[in-house]
Amino acid sequence: MTFPQIDPVIFSVGPLAVRWYGMMYLLGFIGGYFAMCHVCRLRNFGVNKEQISDLLFYGVLGVVLGGRLGYTLFYNADYYLANPLQILYVWEGGMSFHGGLLGVASVLLFYSYRYKIPLLMIGDIVVVAVPIGLGFGRLGNFINAELWGRVTDLPWGVVFPAAGPLPRHPSQLYEAGLEGLLLLIIIYALHRCRVRLGIPTFTFLLGYGSFRFLVEFVRQPDEHLGFLWGGATMGQLLSLPMILVGIAGLIYLLRQERA
Repeated sequence: MTFPQIDPVIFSVGPLAVRWYGMMYLLGFIGGYFAMCHVCRLRNFGVNKEQISDLLFYGVLGVVLGGRLGYTLFYNADYYLANPLQILYVWEGGMSFHGGLLGVASVLLFYSYRYKIPLLMIGDIVVVAVPIGLGFGRLGNFINAELWGRVTDLPWGVVFPAAGPLPRHPSQLYEAGLEGLLLLIIIYALHRCRVRLGIPTFTFLLGYGSFRFLVEFVRQPDEHLGFLWGGATMGQLLSLPMILVGIAGLIYLLRQERA
């Protein structure tokens, strides 16, 4: 299957252009807002829509700033140290989920302190929104024909024009299905079961880290990084701490529940 050429611009009005990737981000934020509102009502968390709006606003800042800084540090530090002004050129691409996660974690700490809301409660609210953003974001990657997978002979392999003539894993769709849809179902099911505070948060860390680690086996590593220690990719190395923190957090909470 050859990937069809899709114009990255959906439509434009004068100098303003609406792009597919930006539209996916917008849909992710809108879907995330309604998901957080729904979970707060479902769990009777006592967090109102105004507080959720503030949380979303600060969360977007955390995603953008943390994601950009994470990309510059984790994936292309030498280039950006030599060209520091390029860090500000976010419209040229280059975002890291793991950096965005650190940015959001900083926002949650600030938000918890400001509104005097338990940190784990805020985490449980946010993690129902993140898979929605991830799912739409990976669809945006697929539409843009970027971040493709490794060469494959499987029947659903896709030929991405910029990646050469050989079919490749549509790893963007794998991630949209695992980190997006499946993880959303798991997190929402935990909320429906009214599990203890913190379990959705640590389940998200474990789930995303595990899914990302697995997909990296068929995802093409960044050309300027290649394979690192033991043949692992940067994405796998950054996912390992998430997996460990997720497991440790779940073990702690389950032990506390049984005590």
